Amino acid sequence: MFILAATLLWSTAGVLIKATTVSAWTVSCTRSAIACLVVIALSMRDGFKMTRTSHLAAVLYATLLIAFVLAAKYTTAANAIFLQYTAPLHVLLLGPFVLKETFRPRDLGVVIVCTFGMLLLFVDSDPVSAAELPHKTFGNICALVSGLCLGLYFLLLKHPKAQTPNPSATVVYGNLYVVLIAAPFVALNPPTAITDADIWALLALGALQIGLAYWLFTRGIRKGARPVDAAILGYIEPVLNPIWVFIFIGEAPTTYALIGGGILLTAVGTQTALAWRRPRVLARQQRATVTP
Repeated sequence: MFILAATLLWSTAGVLIKATTVSAWTVSCTRSAIACLVVIALSMRDGFKMTRTSHLAAVLYATLLIAFVLAAKYTTAANAIFLQYTAPLHVLLLGPFVLKETFRPRDLGVVIVCTFGMLLLFVDSDPVSAAELPHKTFGNICALVSGLCLGLYFLLLKHPKAQTPNPSATVVYGNLYVVLIAAPFVALNPPTAITDADIWALLALGALQIGLAYWLFTRGIRKGARPVDAAILGYIEPVLNPIWVFIFIGEAPTTYALIGGGILLTAVGTQTALAWRRPRVLARQQRATVTP
């Protein structure tokens, strides 16, 4: 439930960013600054002690945010979201090495189904011209980097050496790193005007879409959600993102997007239901074993 709530908040990024008139660097810098303050307020009682591994997780978190901003700037939003959600593949491939988790064929099957659904979302994308190819290639590479960092971030949050009294500390430091990196770019190209809509959208992006969402997400991971389940559940974000845009902006999804979204929701719902049911079945089996 913590992971689901975080995913729902993440899905508002598209409509909130479309509501702003400022640059992507300004959005990144401002929302991370607000998010940093929000997470500090929510978790300051636990302190902000970090280990080397948790600092690495914070660096990965900051990198995935910046890489996704660059991807959204240089390639299409569809490509940026799709390539970022290669994260479950990285979790499946690296999980047995990083966390010594057992590989389950069902996990790979769910990821394959979700990947097919994502492909349907973007099957009618506009062709890339020769002039746009270098920029879009760079954007696609940034999106792949974002997906790799997202997958590694999922894994490191569960690593024993990353466990700290406050699991949200990585979010605080990660957003702080984003502010430090993005601030010079904002200083070089400051916004000429900021509207009331910009202010409200930036506040929502920082306080809810990033701050509260990642606080909920880290709590969900700490409370026992498997990284691959969290990553697969994250597929709800790119499905809901265009829905919010359609409701509030009027941008209608295509038929392929509706079909792909249905496939994604079905796969995610099935995986979540099985992940929810499995520990209860095991618990019943254990009780039956010890009952005289």
